Amino acid sequence: MTTRILACIVAGSALVLAQSPSDTVSPRAKQLHERAIVIDSHDDTTQRLLFEKGFDIGVRHANGNIDIPRMKEGGLDALFFSIWVPSDLTGPPAVKRAMDLIDAVREAARTHPNDLMLATTAADVRKAAADHKIAALMGMEGGHMIDDDLRLLRLYAALGVRYLTLTHFKNNNWADSSTDKPAHNGLTAFGRDVVRELNRLGVMVDISHVADKTFYDALEVTTAPVIASHSSCRVISHHARNMTDEMLRALATNGGVAMINYEASFLSEEYRVASEKKSGDVVARLAAMSKKCGGDEACATLEESKINREAMEKGQLPKVTWEKIVEHIDHAVKVAGADHVGLGSDFDGATMPLGMDDASMLPKITDALLKKGYSEPDVEKILGGNLLRVMEAVERAAQSRR
Repeated sequence: MTTRILACIVAGSALVLAQSPSDTVSPRAKQLHERAIVIDSHDDTTQRLLFEKGFDIGVRHANGNIDIPRMKEGGLDALFFSIWVPSDLTGPPAVKRAMDLIDAVREAARTHPNDLMLATTAADVRKAAADHKIAALMGMEGGHMIDDDLRLLRLYAALGVRYLTLTHFKNNNWADSSTDKPAHNGLTAFGRDVVRELNRLGVMVDISHVADKTFYDALEVTTAPVIASHSSCRVISHHARNMTDEMLRALATNGGVAMINYEASFLSEEYRVASEKKSGDVVARLAAMSKKCGGDEACATLEESKINREAMEKGQLPKVTWEKIVEHIDHAVKVAGADHVGLGSDFDGATMPLGMDDASMLPKITDALLKKGYSEPDVEKILGGNLLRVMEAVERAAQSRR
């Protein structure tokens, strides 16, 4: 190898290193991020585990947002894998799909014991972090998967599910969704029983996706803090999936936490309007892509994200950059307080903003918050401490009822 060729290779490597996301992060932010327990409350990589032939979460992938190497690079200590079944798949088929997804997460933890640890409690998350492993948790996204049967809810809890999103894009038989026409005026009597049973089981009530009336009904019934596993601020982007300032304040009064979603249409009103004008709302877009992918939900979400990001890069849609995540965090903190905000990316299930390509880039959020003047304790809370507090409160509330 000639000296000139070697010099070119070295120069090229230096350029790659110079452009590494971690190099834009201050030493103080790196140290804080490493010290904190960083938790992401919502991720859709479960669909890849189930549907994508040959997908191994233990190796680096060129597509998607999540795998073990990139989680480690981004200092991600705990991840809630979403157990998600489309709203139009109901009854026994939905239950079977849910069980398959749960099994896929449990198998990922079993087959990667050096890197992943199945976790069901806040103590498990802390132990995984201490052992330098990533805590693998599960949240169920859509109440239709319990098939109107509290016995199934108890079974899911026994298998490790630690939150239930009361609805998904469509209403179910006992709760109204934010993206469907009201049918129940919030929660039905059975829906209220679902919230009570979640409290008894020590499973968090998740109000992302629900209609505003469903949200307030859930707060009225619950005896434990609730979460919004992946929602952002409606005053910034007027998407029905986002939370109003009044909802953020009510969540804070409840002691809960709003986990900010990174989906571009939830972050930017300009993008949301342009995207819906171009391709319809998120429900229609994902349904069309799912049909195109033959029901392979991993394909549908990855392809939708790829198309949207390419449109942003080409100027066909307004550009949304990762700083919008920080804007939403900052607004939520100003409204609800630093004790009630966290991170719920929707990785592998949404269109990520430019500059937040995958989990390896999470330290940029820590750095940005410090630069805004946030104290280190408050940043640690936002990165994961707040969700740990809610998990512990929900666990205590359940134990007090036994």
